[in-house]
Amino acid sequence: MRAYINNKPFDFDEEITILEAARKMGFFIPTLCAFQPLNHTPGTCAVCIVRVIRADGQELTLTSCKTPLEDGMHVDTISSAVKKLQRKQVELLFADHEQDCVTCGRYGNCELLQLARNLGVKSAQYTGKFTAKRTVDTSDLAIQLDGNKCVRCMRCVEVCSQLHGIGALRIDNIGTSAGVCVNQADKWIDSNLCVRCGQCIMVCPTGALMARDNVEQARELLEDEEVITVVQFAPAVRATLGDAFGLLPGTNVEKRIITGLKMMGANYILDTNFSADMVIMEEGTELLGRLNDPQAKLPMFTSCCPAWINYVEQHIPELLDHISSTRSPQAVMGSMVKTWFAEKIGQDSSKIRMISIMPCTAKKVEAARPQLAKDGVPDTDLVLTVRELARLFQSRGIDLKTIPDGEFDTPFMSQGTGAAVIFGKSGGVAEAAARTLYHVLTGGEVNSIPFHAAKNPHAFKEAELELGGKTLRIGVVYGLANAHEVARQVLDGTSSYDFIEVMTCPGGCVNGGGTFRKRGKYLNFTEQRFEALEKADENCVYRQSHNSPMVQQAYREFFGEPNSHKAHKLLHTTYDNRKKEPAVPSIREVWQKIKLG
Repeated sequence: MRAYINNKPFDFDEEITILEAARKMGFFIPTLCAFQPLNHTPGTCAVCIVRVIRADGQELTLTSCKTPLEDGMHVDTISSAVKKLQRKQVELLFADHEQDCVTCGRYGNCELLQLARNLGVKSAQYTGKFTAKRTVDTSDLAIQLDGNKCVRCMRCVEVCSQLHGIGALRIDNIGTSAGVCVNQADKWIDSNLCVRCGQCIMVCPTGALMARDNVEQARELLEDEEVITVVQFAPAVRATLGDAFGLLPGTNVEKRIITGLKMMGANYILDTNFSADMVIMEEGTELLGRLNDPQAKLPMFTSCCPAWINYVEQHIPELLDHISSTRSPQAVMGSMVKTWFAEKIGQDSSKIRMISIMPCTAKKVEAARPQLAKDGVPDTDLVLTVRELARLFQSRGIDLKTIPDGEFDTPFMSQGTGAAVIFGKSGGVAEAAARTLYHVLTGGEVNSIPFHAAKNPHAFKEAELELGGKTLRIGVVYGLANAHEVARQVLDGTSSYDFIEVMTCPGGCVNGGGTFRKRGKYLNFTEQRFEALEKADENCVYRQSHNSPMVQQAYREFFGEPNSHKAHKLLHTTYDNRKKEPAVPSIREVWQKIKLG
């Protein structure tokens, strides 16, 4: 079959849309709702309209993302008449859109605004007054919604359905009143479907969905001379923050983060890699205990990802006994800062404020968990995403491209091993644990674990290791739709794994809901970010958690040994069944009692 696009022939032998065919030929057609990473083409924005003449002579104006190319069809995508139609559609979108762009959190990174520029829309031709106010919801700790900026592209609905199988979002109402809203709840904070992973934010083309902004609170803490500000930053942050400053994707900016935080007034800067090593010691010891106890629940799932924990508590609480009780690296660091670290620097913990820099929106909710507080005071006072840290730096004119490298100046809790730094990528936690388990069970050392493509269709990769006469089967999973199926296998007794790592976000923390995303891009820089963390692992002096001198010092001086009574009190946690009306406080009640920051 042959069609003609802008008078150039295009041969095809299978069904293909006009948009796909035009892209193959190198012709640009503007799109907004069509989103390749999700194979998502709802045709709701109509920006991709083109003029076609069918073989029978019929002339039509059609959306190219939904219209199949036909034999003998002539398609016009570039004429002045077509561009005028496309501009008109964008103008209509702006007429139904909040136009206070300067105050929008996506200003400078908005796909709608960029689309208008690309098409030459120079002024708003309509009033900009939408006929009905749509939902504005700022109730949640992690995610905020401004329906007046929603263009009804349905990307957020699709990613929640495809990646996680949850359906926490939907489009409400019809006509100009229609917009995204949280499903089965009046307020986002009351949603028992949403796990706060933030992937909806990552795909939103405008500022309709945003992470809760705590930049001002962070600035106030850093400038407050009455408190001691301690800042930790996660492994993935060093491989993702540079994107916001125009550096090459995957550039490791660890040392410049240190400089920037010192310039902002941080008293102490700690590396979450250290607490990730502590997690391995606790989680690995816990796994060994389960492997040696016939009555213990196996397989054991990792507990580092807060959105995964939210999912289990809210959707499949029968799996809770299979979750490691070890806190996440963020929570471990927060607990240790307000105990051992406070002792080391000779300060009362009440004077310390812990700020956490994470690639994850769900970490904001995790910090508010009552289990992670002491006498009602949270171990972690404030959580900033990577995007928020970029804005914090930019508010002081700090540019990562121009500032010099810095060095940690604290004598402890400031560096981790190679095993810790790979926590930022999918499979990293499992490998880090396996490196230490290999040592415990064989007495030897290994720098890497041979993972291979998973036989399980719902897993990312897996490994099978013969260790000390035991066979350890490890599975790695990302995306909650996959995790749900693997969890069902565990509950049905058909799983072959002993240890399962679950990350909610695709590829792990390097693609967390708080990371930087360029306009129209989604999951484009995973490989470069993986490479940055893998290179950092290779360059570390110590590549196994148990070999870290700082970890050894922590157990020698403070905890005694992994899974000791003291370690269990400060480094482990409990979980709640939140699928039904819980007897424990809801997130709303917790937030009312604990003011972060």
